[in-house]
Amino acid sequence: MMLNSSTGIMIAKGLLETLYMTVSSTSAAYLIGLPLGIILVVTAEGGILPRPALNKILNIVVNLTRSVPFLILLIAVLPITRFITGTTIGSTATIVPLIIAAAPFVARLVESSIKEVDKGIIEAGLSMGATPFEIITKVMIPEAKPSLIVGGAIATTTILGYSAMAGIVGGGGLGDIAIRYGYYRYQNDIMIATVVLLIVVVQVFQDIGMKISLKQDKRR
Repeated sequence: MMLNSSTGIMIAKGLLETLYMTVSSTSAAYLIGLPLGIILVVTAEGGILPRPALNKILNIVVNLTRSVPFLILLIAVLPITRFITGTTIGSTATIVPLIIAAAPFVARLVESSIKEVDKGIIEAGLSMGATPFEIITKVMIPEAKPSLIVGGAIATTTILGYSAMAGIVGGGGLGDIAIRYGYYRYQNDIMIATVVLLIVVVQVFQDIGMKISLKQDKRR
């Protein structure tokens, strides 16, 4: 089967659904993962607000969530997805497991970025009487901004890959099209088109992230 206008419209719709799922779930994952990653840093031993018990609990939760393969997590949280969205299929329903899977991943990326900040700068801020909140908002986050942006690009492309896997259960987007038409119906032209589009979207997100990161890097 050769690509035609109706197929093109279907693929275009799938692309929009993929972008919708990726951008929405990435944004929500950062609302959870950014503060969680910061808390993991500041509550660690040697942090500005050491809380060993809290830090250990959060690490366990993050590690356990990240240990579950996305396809298994996708199926396991179907009751939660149905409760929140009223359905388990479609692009909006897919956002729920995407957030659950991505938030711990984002937290680790943020934690890694914040840990790269020179401790001497943090100690200087503390010595000048800065509060922990001021250290976080005026030292840690600004200094880690380039790394955080690179992490954001990595998280976005990872979540994009997750959204494609959601096609297994009718999650919508390009992944759903690739599975329904490219795999089950052996329409290789549709499979190739979706794969090419996914590669292009990943490259665009990565390039945007790297360019913004370079502009924000004060060391250059």
